[in-house]
Amino acid sequence: MWPGPAGPTSSRARGGVVGSGTVVPVGAAESRRTATTVPDPTTTTLAVLLIGPAGAGKTSVARYWADRRRVPTAHISLDDVREWVRSGFADPQSGWNDHSEAQYRLARRTCGFAARNFLANGISCILDDAVFPDRPVVGLGGWKRHVGPGLLPVVLLPGLDVVLERNAERTGNRRLTDEEVARIHGRMAGWYGSGLPIIDNSQLDVPGTARVLDEVLARAIASPPSW
Repeated sequence: MWPGPAGPTSSRARGGVVGSGTVVPVGAAESRRTATTVPDPTTTTLAVLLIGPAGAGKTSVARYWADRRRVPTAHISLDDVREWVRSGFADPQSGWNDHSEAQYRLARRTCGFAARNFLANGISCILDDAVFPDRPVVGLGGWKRHVGPGLLPVVLLPGLDVVLERNAERTGNRRLTDEEVARIHGRMAGWYGSGLPIIDNSQLDVPGTARVLDEVLARAIASPPSW
C-alpha cells in the first residue's frame, strides 16, 4: 500500500524547508518497542506531486529523484503529456481559453491514469505540474481525484531571481516572458500557509533538493495531515 496524503505545515525558509511531523505509533505492539519504525521514503511505493512555478526546477528534480530511487519509479511530467498533442495544441501562453483548459484536463486525467497503473504494479511515480493555489480548475482536487487520496504534494518555490535566471535558459514554448514568470511566481506564494510542505531550493542544486525532498516525504509519511 502506498501512504496517505502529505503536508506538514511549512513557512518560508531560504535554501531549505521548514515543517515538522510527529511520528505516531502504528499499533500497540509497536508502541511497546524502544523506537517506532518509520517507512523509508527511498524504498516505499508512493506517488508524489511536485508543484512549483516555471523555473523552479520541478522537472530536473523529479527526473533526478526518480533515476536514483532504490525501487522502480516513473516520472510523469504534465507539460510533456500536454505536448503529445502536435496539431491543434492550445498554448496557454496565447491566452487561457476553453481549448487550453480542455487539453489541460485531458492531460491531467492521462497522467492520473498512468500513475494509477504504475502504482497498481508496484511502481512509484513522481508527477510535476504548476498547480496554482488560487485557481480551482488547475487545483489539487483534480490531481487527488485522478491519482488517489495517497498523493503526496510538495511545493518547490525558489526566489524570483532564481526562476527568472532559469527561465532565461529555456527554449521554445517552455520559455516565458519575465512578466509572466513574475506573475506566476507571485501567485505561487499563496501556498505559504496552505499546510503543504514547501522547499525553497534557491541555494540548493538538484541533488541537494532531492535529498531535502526525501526528508520532507519521510515526515509526510510519518504524520500525514489532511489536505
